[in-house]
Amino acid sequence: MAFTEEQLVRYSRHIILPEVGGRGQRKIAQARVLIVGMGGLGSPVTLYLAAAGVGTLGLVDADVVDLSNLQRQIIHHTADLGSPKVRSATEKIQALNPDVSVVPYETYLMAENAMEIISSYDCIVDGTDNFSAKFLINDAAFFASKPLVHAGILRFEGQIMTIIPHQSACYRCVFAGPPPPDVIPSCQEAGVLGALAGVIGTLQGTEVLKYILGIGTLLTNRILHYDALKACLRAITIRRNPNCPLCGVHPTIKQLELEALPLCETHTVGAVSA
Repeated sequence: MAFTEEQLVRYSRHIILPEVGGRGQRKIAQARVLIVGMGGLGSPVTLYLAAAGVGTLGLVDADVVDLSNLQRQIIHHTADLGSPKVRSATEKIQALNPDVSVVPYETYLMAENAMEIISSYDCIVDGTDNFSAKFLINDAAFFASKPLVHAGILRFEGQIMTIIPHQSACYRCVFAGPPPPDVIPSCQEAGVLGALAGVIGTLQGTEVLKYILGIGTLLTNRILHYDALKACLRAITIRRNPNCPLCGVHPTIKQLELEALPLCETHTVGAVSA
């Protein structure tokens, strides 16, 4: 594909990077990325990938914009209150970069629809805030052989890891299954620092772009943990678990299952944004 003069100016700070160049920017323009959750994590991921010129962004969320979201979900504005999050996010993407095609899914990601939705994308981003959704997304990405950039935030701490199915440790290699109800406080109970979502979500966007471009070292077989209060980043090495019920030598999980109700939106059984 050939860039217009306007596109050459828009993406000039990418193109002058030797690791990106015109060839890399074309890769970005041809990429298809699915973002599950248009909340605290999905907001910065979506905005930065749109600004970068990712060709197609799929957005999954069934929620509407609530006043309590605006403290961290920066893709939504006060005027969007009551609007579906995917619609609000689509408007911001189109205003930011008309080069980007948006595919909105005003639905929760469920065991029944996950494989169909993710099948046409190159990379999946987990921007959800509950364990049920995270295990579902991990499993769906594994069965579809799609790379996944996972993240989670709570209070002043966040974590991120990248998963390449059949090559690196998956989410279940680290966490066998969702914790029992009430063991970990919900986001409404514990709270979250708004800017923390921006830090972790931006790291997710960086991982996606590195994967698309094939540059740098991905966060595979590592969890990057960030403690905002201590201003400390720590990389924790992990390994594929041969006894993992999903990707181990003798897997016991053969199909998608939603294992427990979400922690932060107990009236749903699907993916909820952070």
